[in-house]
Amino acid sequence: MIAALDVGLKRIGVAICPDSKIVLPQNAILRKNRNQASGDVDAFLKEWKVKTLVVGVPKGGSSEGEMTRRIEHFVSLLDFQGEVFYHDEYGTSSEAKEMMMGKIRQKRDGKVDSIAAGIILQRWLER
Repeated sequence: MIAALDVGLKRIGVAICPDSKIVLPQNAILRKNRNQASGDVDAFLKEWKVKTLVVGVPKGGSSEGEMTRRIEHFVSLLDFQGEVFYHDEYGTSSEAKEMMMGKIRQKRDGKVDSIAAGIILQRWLER
């Protein structure tokens, strides 16, 4: 099983790919603090028996270094023994918001974050 994370400061978008073809966004993980969020991500990875993890990181932009460092630190808190790949997340949140236009009101429930995680995973699979 392959999973992807779109790590944000308030929510963590998650998506899975059971067969290397179909990407399924899941319910986002709300982030109260690092320890709670890493514990919830660990539980998600164990529940789905994830072997490969794809994590979105920003490429380019003024905050690239800081955000990449924060994301890599967050991943280091996970109790995950599988392979980890970092993949460019540029534009995924905007693309996810566009995909949701007219379907749901822009709530802060994490749907957009998980769709962005799905886009990251889809791009990684197509690389």
